[in-house]
Amino acid sequence: MKIGVPKEIKTNENRVALIPVGAELLKAHGHEVLVEKNAGVGSGFQDDDYARAGARIVNNPAEIFGAADMIVKVKEPLPSEYPLIRAGQIVFTYFHFAASRELTDATIKSQCIAIAYETVQTPDRALPLLVPMSEVAGRMSIQVGARCLEKLFGGKGILLGGVPGVEPARVVILGGGVVGTNAAKIAAGLGAHVQILDINLERLRYLDDVMAKNVTTIMSNPANIRKAIAEADLVVGGVLIPGAKAPRLITREMLKLMRKGSVIVDVAVDQGGCVETIHATTHENPTYEVDGIVHYGVANMPGAVPMTSTVALTNATLPYAIQIADNGYPKCVQESSAIAMGVNIVHGHVTYKGVAEAFNLPYVPLEEVL
Repeated sequence: MKIGVPKEIKTNENRVALIPVGAELLKAHGHEVLVEKNAGVGSGFQDDDYARAGARIVNNPAEIFGAADMIVKVKEPLPSEYPLIRAGQIVFTYFHFAASRELTDATIKSQCIAIAYETVQTPDRALPLLVPMSEVAGRMSIQVGARCLEKLFGGKGILLGGVPGVEPARVVILGGGVVGTNAAKIAAGLGAHVQILDINLERLRYLDDVMAKNVTTIMSNPANIRKAIAEADLVVGGVLIPGAKAPRLITREMLKLMRKGSVIVDVAVDQGGCVETIHATTHENPTYEVDGIVHYGVANMPGAVPMTSTVALTNATLPYAIQIADNGYPKCVQESSAIAMGVNIVHGHVTYKGVAEAFNLPYVPLEEVL
């Protein structure tokens, strides 16, 4: 199989979908790897590194998309890439379809096979290709939130951990999954008062056992959310429904409860966000204010730390990419329930229920397509 690795074109996206050793391993399995010129530079990998690993360097994305049987990316295709995707071509990347009707319609029209990292799910309900970037984004949410709390960036002017004699900031984290857990670790380590809200009581019990003493667990419901955000300096949105739109937990009306200069970092923005007033921003212009509350909505947060993120991501995705390349799409999804869960759209049919429900589109079970 020919595997193509285009250069990411999303604003300030410096990650790459394959590192040189990945090209070496795919080559050892008998596959041909095409890498667009300078695709890995932002993550510290030069074209010569890929060439030595056995990849062929090509000059433009049209050549990559035109030749490859499978495209491996990091972020969702953008409008300039839509026309390049071919019928029957496998595209393996983060899609987050539920956040974009335009992308969903374009992918349906392309007749490609769209396998989404974020919905690949193992029998124990783990999301192995979402976890590494959720770990990065969760930890970064506190890093960027602390910066946004500085007066220069529109915040209150509060140091997250405080100092002796001065109370630290109050951090509220919505969701006790991978994002929330990693956010809580960093916030607690910096000395903040941390509250984690979740609807899963067993998860709250677990977090209560393993977290530091400055972390409190709270059952998530509208009343508790209102109370928590009214006292918060920094709110982190980390809720997830795999493949579907994130639930709206903070409404525009609820912003009135928050103190001016407080900060919201909504990590769920790539699935539509859990805050009514959030919209996607970029690393160049990451924040905006609504009713005096600073909103941070960068949809590709890990792209700011590509040397860490690229390796963490490819550690997880490469075994699946090799499995798909070795077996081909039909056999692979029949043998691997995890990869089958990743198939969102195939030959114009929406095969992932969360995507169909997000836009009221017809849902066709994957087994019917096969």
